[in-house]
Amino acid sequence: MPDFKIAPSILSANFACLGQEVDDVLAAGADMVHFDVMDNHYVPNLTIGPMVCEALRKHGVTAPIDCHLMVKPVDRLIGDFIDAGAGYVTFHPEASEHVDRSLQLIRSQGVKAGLVFNPATPLSYLDYVMDKVDMILIMSVNPGFGGQSFIPAALDKLREARRRIDASGLPIRLEIDGGVGVENIAEIARAGADTFVSGSAIFKARNPEEANRYDGVIQRLRGELAGA
Repeated sequence: MPDFKIAPSILSANFACLGQEVDDVLAAGADMVHFDVMDNHYVPNLTIGPMVCEALRKHGVTAPIDCHLMVKPVDRLIGDFIDAGAGYVTFHPEASEHVDRSLQLIRSQGVKAGLVFNPATPLSYLDYVMDKVDMILIMSVNPGFGGQSFIPAALDKLREARRRIDASGLPIRLEIDGGVGVENIAEIARAGADTFVSGSAIFKARNPEEANRYDGVIQRLRGELAGA
C-alpha cells in the first residue's frame, strides 16, 4: 500500500481558535499541517507568515508543517520559516531566480524541499534538480484562494510526475493541492499522488455532534484511499 498522507490546509480553518483546530484535525488522523503562505504579489491574496507557524509549534504541534510559499522573491523568507519550525518548504520555480540554489538553501538546514507546479507550469523545471527535491506539489487549482474546483488536467500532470519519480528511484513525495475531497481523492490517488492537501472539504465538514469534529471526514477520506 502507498504511504498516503492527509494534509489539511489551515487556510480553511477557524483562525480565532487555530491551535485547537489543528489539534483536533491531527487527533482525527491527519498526518501533517499544510500552511499556505501568500504575499499579495505572487498571488492575489495575503495570508499568514512565520509567526503563525512558530505559534503552532509553541502551542505543542509536533506533526510536520508543510509550508507552501506563494511568495516572490522566495529566498528571503525561506530561513524565517525554517526557524519557525517548518518540516517541508515548497516554492514555485517562477518565484526564484535560481531554483537549484533555493532548493539547496532549504536542504542545507535539514528541512525537506519541494517544487510547486501551477496548472500551466511545465514539469521540465525538474530536469536538473530531481536529486534536490523531497516533494513535488501539483496545483489542481490556480493558487491564491481556497474553495476552488479541481482542474481535471491535473490528473495527467500527476501521472507524468509519478513517472519521473519512479524513474528516478528517489523517495520523493507527490502532493496534490486544490479541490481535493471525498468524491475525488481515490481517482487522484490512482493518478499517482500520495500526499493530499484538503482545506474546505475537511474544515467545512466539521461535525459539532462528534467528540472530535473531524473524525467523520478524515475517516471517509481514508476509506476512499483504501479502495483506490
